[in-house]
Order: sequence, then structure tokens, then C-alpha cells
Amino acid sequence: MSRRPGKDGVGVVGIGVAACAACCAGPILGFVAATGLYTVAGVAAVGAAGLLVLVPAGVWWHRRRRRAAACAAADEPVPVEIGRRP
Repeated sequence: MSRRPGKDGVGVVGIGVAACAACCAGPILGFVAATGLYTVAGVAAVGAAGLLVLVPAGVWWHRRRRRAAACAAADEPVPVEIGRRP
């Protein structure tokens, strides 16, 4: 069997690609992992900052609503009219 002309360098290119993948895979994976870790750390920091603002604001809002709702109700029945406003 004879080889096709023009396909002689394909084996060398394949070996080069495999060597490049073996050599460069570690640093590329390290960069991608570091990027992911920094992303997670950034999201956690922003989330913690949001909680530091949200929790006191939520407590303040809840206390304010509870004070506004604390009103005296009538002890006797109150007549209610259903209809149009005057």
C-alpha cells in the first residue's frame, strides 16, 4: 500500500497536539480553577455585604410595622355599611 501524498505531516502534527495538551493542561486547568475560586469568593463577599445591610434593615422594618399595627380595637360590635362612598 502506498501513502497518499500530502498526508505525511499529519502524524507529526498529531504528536505535537498531544504533547501540547499534556504540557499545557496543568497551567490551563490551574488558571480556570483559580478563576472559579475567585468568582466564588467574590460572590460570597458580595453576599455577605448584602446580608450586613439587609438584616438590620429587615429588623428595623419589622419592628416599625409591629408598632404601627398595635392599635386598640373596639370592644363592642361596630356597624358596617356596604355600598358606595358618600
